[in-house]
Amino acid sequence: MTVAELRDKYLRFFVSKGHRIFPSGSLVPYDVTGKLDESLLFNGAGMIQFKPYFLGSARPDYPKLTTAQKCLRTGDIEEVGDDTHLTFFEMMGNFSFGDYFAAQAIAYSWEFLTGTEWLGLDPHRLA
Repeated sequence: MTVAELRDKYLRFFVSKGHRIFPSGSLVPYDVTGKLDESLLFNGAGMIQFKPYFLGSARPDYPKLTTAQKCLRTGDIEEVGDDTHLTFFEMMGNFSFGDYFAAQAIAYSWEFLTGTEWLGLDPHRLA
């Protein structure tokens, strides 16, 4: 499976659970209101753009979102190799703003990982 196929399956899975796809933000950390997040140099996590929702300073148009956010992380740079390496990745996430909580998030993850129409991983190998 390619990265593009995995990303597509992940997003489609959460759309099937009533989520809306929220596009990846810039590596420069802007939040959903368009404000630059001056506390960070780069977008290093999938939830950065949603900080106003978590802090209660803005309300989402929809309570369930999914995204594949481009991220750049430098906090673990010494683990990568040398001083010239950075780490770039996409962080796939599903977010609920008051619609569901941990138990449902865990059930969704399990279904995505083990469901035959999704990844179909052997549950006995996930322990």
